[in-house]
Amino acid sequence: MISFCRKCLVPVVAGTLVFASIGGIGIPFATPPAAIAATTSATYKLVQTAETMVTAGAKQVDYQWVSSNASETTQIVHVLQIDLTNPYVQLNAMSGKASTVTTKQSTGGMAKETGAVAGINGDVFNTSSSSEGTAFGAVIQSGELLTSTSQLEGMYAFAVTKDRQPMIDLFTFTGMATAEDGTSFALSGINKSSYRTEPDNGYSHVNKLYIYTDNWTASQRPMNSGTTPTEALVVDGVVTEIAVDSQIATAIPANGYILRGHKEAADFIKNHLAIGQRVDSTYQLVSQTSGASYDPTSFQMMVGGHTILVNNGAAASFSRDISGLSGSNDRARTAVGYSQDGKTVYLITVEESGDRKGVTLKELQQIMLKLGVYKGVNMDGGGSTTMVTRPLGETAVTLTHPTSSGTYQRLVANGIGVYTTAPHGSIKGIVASGPSTLFIGQQATYSLKAYDTYYNPIDAGTLAPTWSANSGAGTFQNGVFTATKTGTAKLTVKAGSATNTVDIEVVGGDQLSQLSVSPSTTLLQVGQTISVPVTAKLKDGRELSVPASSVKWEFKGFTADVSGGQLVVKSVNENATNAYAIARYDGFSTMIVLAAGSEKKLEDFENAGYAVSFTASPAETAGNAAIASGVAGRESSKVLQLDYDFTLGSGDRRAYAVLGSGLALNGSPSALTLDVMGDNSNSWLRAEVKNSDGTLSYLDIAKQTNWTGWKSVRVDMTEAGIKYPATLTKVYVVNLAQDQDERATTGTVAFDNLSLQYPPTSTVPSSKTVVLKVGSKEATIGGSKVALDTAPYIQDNTTYVPLRFISEALGGQADWEKTLKRVTVLRGSKMIELWPDSSDMIASGVRVTAPAAPMVKNGRVLVPLRVVSEQLGLTVVWEQAKKSITIY
Repeated sequence: MISFCRKCLVPVVAGTLVFASIGGIGIPFATPPAAIAATTSATYKLVQTAETMVTAGAKQVDYQWVSSNASETTQIVHVLQIDLTNPYVQLNAMSGKASTVTTKQSTGGMAKETGAVAGINGDVFNTSSSSEGTAFGAVIQSGELLTSTSQLEGMYAFAVTKDRQPMIDLFTFTGMATAEDGTSFALSGINKSSYRTEPDNGYSHVNKLYIYTDNWTASQRPMNSGTTPTEALVVDGVVTEIAVDSQIATAIPANGYILRGHKEAADFIKNHLAIGQRVDSTYQLVSQTSGASYDPTSFQMMVGGHTILVNNGAAASFSRDISGLSGSNDRARTAVGYSQDGKTVYLITVEESGDRKGVTLKELQQIMLKLGVYKGVNMDGGGSTTMVTRPLGETAVTLTHPTSSGTYQRLVANGIGVYTTAPHGSIKGIVASGPSTLFIGQQATYSLKAYDTYYNPIDAGTLAPTWSANSGAGTFQNGVFTATKTGTAKLTVKAGSATNTVDIEVVGGDQLSQLSVSPSTTLLQVGQTISVPVTAKLKDGRELSVPASSVKWEFKGFTADVSGGQLVVKSVNENATNAYAIARYDGFSTMIVLAAGSEKKLEDFENAGYAVSFTASPAETAGNAAIASGVAGRESSKVLQLDYDFTLGSGDRRAYAVLGSGLALNGSPSALTLDVMGDNSNSWLRAEVKNSDGTLSYLDIAKQTNWTGWKSVRVDMTEAGIKYPATLTKVYVVNLAQDQDERATTGTVAFDNLSLQYPPTSTVPSSKTVVLKVGSKEATIGGSKVALDTAPYIQDNTTYVPLRFISEALGGQADWEKTLKRVTVLRGSKMIELWPDSSDMIASGVRVTAPAAPMVKNGRVLVPLRVVSEQLGLTVVWEQAKKSITIY
């Protein structure tokens, strides 16, 4: 038996593993043994769309998961395919900063820190801020056990042995600490947070002995264990310090560890260990399926996972309950598998972004089977799902695909990294590096990269490249491409005998399904600066930011200067009630309504004359709400601070800050603005409003609190159904039962500088009842007769009226753009644009199919009455007997 040292724990024969269920820490509980085999009745195809080398022995292959149901969105699957027969590629575990187990890190951060050329996120972990966030499974990095398995049921792990054999199995940890007098005590784990064991629902650290190494950097060993520790510091196998009923303050050296005991384990330390005496600590991992014992140093790497998905080339029964993972719902997914011959490992992610919602676990099983996976395990998915890869010729990894939060990478407990040990090779190829999707007017810079025979980057500085671009969508000069029209272009670079091309797509308006603007404010006043970022949603589901240089602006009711995505109001037309800023991109449009209005401070918490209190549901929810001083980022002022703890209880959870009897909301404000300190919990922030009739309305402050620190938020109040005068009674945090493992169970948010924005008295023009008759040039508006220059006209069961009538009778503005043959109608907060003989219509920034198109007849522009009226929020009634149309 060999003594413990941090870099080498030598195993001995182990005992049996006992499992238990977790309570209140965000991991799904175990299923009964008789789990039903997971299958899927849907018909899908896995279609390869791209393949590129990452390094020698590793390539990225992208697929589409296409349903036989045409109405289902095609999902995107990304696979890192690792050839374990290639001696230059390695897999290894990635962990927190400097390989610690208590400092979470993004997948990209771990890859960059360790030099990985690709990687995915790994094990499920405790998201609560009242825990250290350590992984539930074991982590072995380069043969060193950083943290051991937990006593949980059905938690499979992925490993690769030192002789490059992949494994997916259930492991248990067993070990023994032996004093110099020969007395021994069982070890329960290494570097573990507190948790509830399965199946006995026991407390992990009660009456137990644990090892903590310098990989554990948290201040406590561990938090919230419900136990008082007795500890011994062991350096080079010799006890150097003992702390009875307290924690040792001495830092753990690399050649040492802490033995941490409670109750009988504490008695073992007190009665059998002494300073200067030796103690030997040994351990091993044991397979629950075969009973085989493993020295952790026999593994190159190991990362824990969750349920098994594929076994012996078939969909497996789930080894744990999958409801906490939203397993039956579409979500982003991460999984690992290997081929039957053990030569190929598959690191798999499924996207969740835009219209792509990911897949169920049953679908994931089918994807893995179509990839050729013989045995596979589910890893942490949802908001944690991340893949990073190093593009050819590049020196650093980048995000391979969007996460469920866009470009944000969640901090996770660990990951699986892909590494290369290949020597420097000769040049193999070159790569033109730069964006492939552009908008008209956008400029993009391209550079030359190069890679060697092992697909690793080499210096391209000695190369003399020549660049060219075929005629089409833009021009290319001095490494800069300027997109001038929609379509495609091919950029070509040559260096010696090597050639590379980039296919460039310049997005056209006909590819858009929606265009939207998110203004920083809708207040219209001279000198006001308004940020106006524009986002385009494409028909294929992609969501792209439109560069400011690509957007053309048109102003009605005011003038403004535009630069870099900001409007600066220069002047406002006299008596303007509504002013419109219309954003256009290649014939597609959207707009925002600006109004003079006013802004009124609601609360800054400096002199609040009311008591703030805390309530919550369910009853087990803990927390506190108060007006606080000295909060980070607001040290010199007061804010409303809300602390919450959803650790206990079940179902939907809410924590409320109750604002006395409420803050008065008078008039009819259009928006609430406030500063919010986020805690990156991904929780939902809301506000409760009590209406004048006693009913409640709700405002969404943020669907996801996915930021840390202070930021300004604008909340639209126009669609909340508020009946004034009203009161703002509560602000609160919501943690829904669905996808609860995606959100932190504890945290702190804060609020400051609440203000109300008011539009003018009326932003929607009034419209009197209008009556028309087919074939008659006479109509009535509010009972008064008016003459039409063209009588209403019926064609193909559609009634057409002159464009001018729309402007005069329905309280809107109507324009005919002769060159573009475009009809634009504005009324209140709505805008529609139509084109003669076209079924396309854009309604407030959204492409819809119009049941009828405008027409030009006898030099007059006629528009379909029902289409235009109803899109503007009016009601049209047809009376067959009178052949009359009434518009309300």
